[in-house]
Amino acid sequence: MSNTSTVPRRELGFWMCTALVIGNTIGIGIFMMPSALAPYGLNALTGWAITVVGCMFLARVFARLAQSYPAADGPYAYIRSTLGHWPAFLSMWSYWVSNWITNATLAVSVVGYLSAVAPLLGKFPPVLLALALLWLFVFVNLLGTRAGGRVQVVCTALKLLPMVAVVLLGAWMLFADPGAYTRSLPVTPISFPQTMAASTIALFAMLGLESASVPAGRVRDPGRNIPRATLIGTLLTAVIYILVSTVPLLLIPQADLAHSSAPFVDLLDRYLGAGNGRWLALFVVVSGLGALNGWTLIVGNLTATMATQGDFPAAFAKLNRHGAPARALVITAVLASAMILMNYSKSLVDGFVFLSTIVTAANLPLYLCASLALVVMWRRGERPAGGDLQVLGLIGTAYVVLTFYGVGHVPFLWALALAAAGVPIALWSRRARLAQRAPSAVS
Repeated sequence: MSNTSTVPRRELGFWMCTALVIGNTIGIGIFMMPSALAPYGLNALTGWAITVVGCMFLARVFARLAQSYPAADGPYAYIRSTLGHWPAFLSMWSYWVSNWITNATLAVSVVGYLSAVAPLLGKFPPVLLALALLWLFVFVNLLGTRAGGRVQVVCTALKLLPMVAVVLLGAWMLFADPGAYTRSLPVTPISFPQTMAASTIALFAMLGLESASVPAGRVRDPGRNIPRATLIGTLLTAVIYILVSTVPLLLIPQADLAHSSAPFVDLLDRYLGAGNGRWLALFVVVSGLGALNGWTLIVGNLTATMATQGDFPAAFAKLNRHGAPARALVITAVLASAMILMNYSKSLVDGFVFLSTIVTAANLPLYLCASLALVVMWRRGERPAGGDLQVLGLIGTAYVVLTFYGVGHVPFLWALALAAAGVPIALWSRRARLAQRAPSAVS
């Protein structure tokens, strides 16, 4: 029998929350990022610096909100308590859309590396492989949040291994052949617009720092575990990214890197011999699958939360006998499947850049509203402990505004269109709720 309850179980502890932050942030993005950033040359490094600093401030924003509202059900409640219903809905709606587009992006990207691991899979249509991976993790999360959390911990541990391999290769080349780092220097001149454009693309690889706070209703001791997991997970991810993003940019010629569908595999093949990159690709696939699992968990719980708040149909808040939001998981997977089918006409790298830029733009309203929430709390004189509400809120806001500039007008318009598309759905859901309550009120 199915369980129609909408009350979630608190099954996520500190390690699972940290694994969500690291696992969702270190997905497939970092492994595709060298190719996506190659056209920007050394602007990619300055872009990474801006992104990492900005994301550390955003991590502090979410940590402070979790400390201030330990009983709240994640960012939706944080923003609603400070800015009101519509800012909360529009920011979370945009974030919700970005979540299932992220799942489509991950599935598309994993297939690129999967063909390097198992060439026989290249005989199958890539679109079918991407869809199969997407629905596999829907099934895993239908077994419950704890099942998805356990898979996330294992995948997070495994996905760090290819990062270590890239760092060790870079260190070895520094001693064995230092000139390799200067022979293929990118020729693109450094400029502020190029740096900001690169920073926006790099931000896609850092998306996920808020992952511990989104399923707050399922976290044990959220006032303590969410801030710790958010800060520690984001810091570890930032250090890893700084180390591994520089190596392929400097060791692979810019033109070759820009056209690579598996840049870290090409890196190992180039310097360790043909075929060695396949082993790295195996762990890259594990990394992408771990992120796909984590984002599936996140978007399912987020959909259920928004249904509980009245902004989605109430049916999406229902839990199955494993405590999983089954209908929420299925509807978001259907939408991600449609996005996969729409974008397989593009090349792998072009499709990745397009989807990742849209996802980044759709995430920015959440980051902006979360930062502004701290400013509102400071102006109200609420929860002033720590004395950093105003500073964190203003810096977070400034970083998001700067990133909006870097996104460009086309993704910005996409973000506005996505936000506007949610308004009639919210109005319809609320009208349906009122219509259901009216007969009972009369009786």
